[in-house]
Amino acid sequence: MSDHGVARVMVADDHAVVRAGLKALIDRESDLQVVAEAADGRKALQLGISEELDLAILDIAMPGLTGLQATREIRRRRDLPILILSMYDRDQYFFEAIAAGAAGYVLKRQVDQDIIEACRAALGGEPFIYPNALSALMRRYLSLVDDGRDPGAGPLTPRETEVVKLIAEGHNTQRIAEILCISPKTVDRHRTNLLEKLNMNDRVQVTRYAIRAGLVEP
Repeated sequence: MSDHGVARVMVADDHAVVRAGLKALIDRESDLQVVAEAADGRKALQLGISEELDLAILDIAMPGLTGLQATREIRRRRDLPILILSMYDRDQYFFEAIAAGAAGYVLKRQVDQDIIEACRAALGGEPFIYPNALSALMRRYLSLVDDGRDPGAGPLTPRETEVVKLIAEGHNTQRIAEILCISPKTVDRHRTNLLEKLNMNDRVQVTRYAIRAGLVEP
């Protein structure tokens, strides 16, 4: 918190109008203030690690890194409450958000009603998810845990997921290698593995998978 008891918030979304709307909603509150903004996942990760923040709000689908990928990495490095903002109300994304370390999941269509409550819940160490889905999602989550399964686990490793996202964004092998700081040969190995796991053959299928998984926007 700042010296005046105001929580410092970062907002990350690749749409400027969404960031502006969130900032307007949050800055109306005397105990909340947006002090940092990011238009892509890598900038969100950088700010989330380096800035003096009390809370971060990350869109689930951003260029560079998804909100889930950035959340996972920020939480690995520091104890910062993070809310995932999403247009998707599928339980898969909720489970993945929780598995990544998010404190809550807010639907964009309900952001006007929910974002302030979500911010205060996260700052107070409490979880938040949009009310209409809470009971059903928690029942399924607990059922999966009881069965010994990981509700947030997908078929791909975190690195393979990064490669899928970058392929879907149109990057070639050399560019992916540069972005991830790995060799082109390693990129090719990850591509071969992920295509086998997903039973896919080409970039078009990978792109469709990335859209369905919320890694990129349609």
